[in-house]
Amino acid sequence: MENSVDYSPSEPLILSVPDASLGRRLDQVLAELLPQHSRNRLQGWVRDGCVQVDGELELEPKRKVLGGEQLLVAPPDDAQLMTETPENIPLDVVFEDETLIVIDKPAGLVVHPGSGNWNGTLMNALLHHVPGIEAVPRAGIVHRLDKDTSGLLVVAKTIEAQTDLVRQLQARTVRRQYLALAAGTLKKGGGVDQPIGRHPVNRIKMAVVPESRGGKPALTWFRPLELYPQCTLVECSLETGRTHQIRVHMASIGHPLVGDQVYGRRHSQLPDFHRQALHATRLGLVHPVTSLHMQWEVPMPADMRDLIENLRYA
Repeated sequence: MENSVDYSPSEPLILSVPDASLGRRLDQVLAELLPQHSRNRLQGWVRDGCVQVDGELELEPKRKVLGGEQLLVAPPDDAQLMTETPENIPLDVVFEDETLIVIDKPAGLVVHPGSGNWNGTLMNALLHHVPGIEAVPRAGIVHRLDKDTSGLLVVAKTIEAQTDLVRQLQARTVRRQYLALAAGTLKKGGGVDQPIGRHPVNRIKMAVVPESRGGKPALTWFRPLELYPQCTLVECSLETGRTHQIRVHMASIGHPLVGDQVYGRRHSQLPDFHRQALHATRLGLVHPVTSLHMQWEVPMPADMRDLIENLRYA
């Protein structure tokens, strides 16, 4: 095939998605670019964290492409070795039983290994702290938080629990509330019901994109909690879980998050903060085994608390 690629398995490979591939599945495109490998094998590479799309780890083989994306395929042998290395990284465990472990993730901790972050991730930590979790795909991780977002994240310790939690996420029955510091004054709550997809120009960003152009439905609810000069503490609730959803939605209505260097750069009058001021404070779900409704809540980390205290007395 004209577009197929030969490569040494010891080196990462950078590929470009043909423009004519609009609307096709990622695994289909990979199978055409790398015909020496079966589609089932390539699907496994995606699920194992060996493929990035425009610099972002992608774990869903069925993800639809737009054409023009840059793919980075890491050698599966190296990726397998690096992603399955247990590391003794401290974890703040909020809850744990034989089925689940709930973590209060600190800002700065990457969830999945990927290019530039092959170790030192939450996955590496879980492989050390939870015996046997290497038998569960992606070490039991079912949802993500951005590297610089702190807060609650649930991990399944069995394949059965992982399947159940994924179904709950798809059914939108998992409850996730965040605390965020947004630019400007918000005196009343509301919702942002706008599809999110890859930015049409800057492919490493997300944006509000019509569904006809690849955007996926996304709904965020928000309500103000406390007003400060030039910004507002808000609680955000997710109905969906798109990449950068809160950051994109709040920026789309003119209230980007304090410290967000990707979506809030134009607001130079905001307080200086070293990361996006976003914390996953509350998580609720149905236990996969007991069927009990469970909920956990953790306070903001010290950096956000200090920021707010400074704003209160500014």
